[in-house]
Amino acid sequence: MNWDRIEGNWKQLKGKALEQWGKLTDDSLDKINGKREQLAGQLQETYGIGKDEAEKQISDFEARCRKENWLQ
Repeated sequence: MNWDRIEGNWKQLKGKALEQWGKLTDDSLDKINGKREQLAGQLQETYGIGKDEAEKQISDFEARCRKENWLQ
């Protein structure tokens, strides 16, 4: 799976993102609109983590999307 599928289905996946990153808000996820780089930046800012950790968490989220079959 590539990130384009997640970006294209962001409205459906926004709730799953909120489950994983509870400190993010609906508004911040609306602004991110599925953009991976913006999500990484928001995670860094909100959680005080580095870029590598943010990218790892995003990759884990992408793997969960695939494993849980959230995208058909």
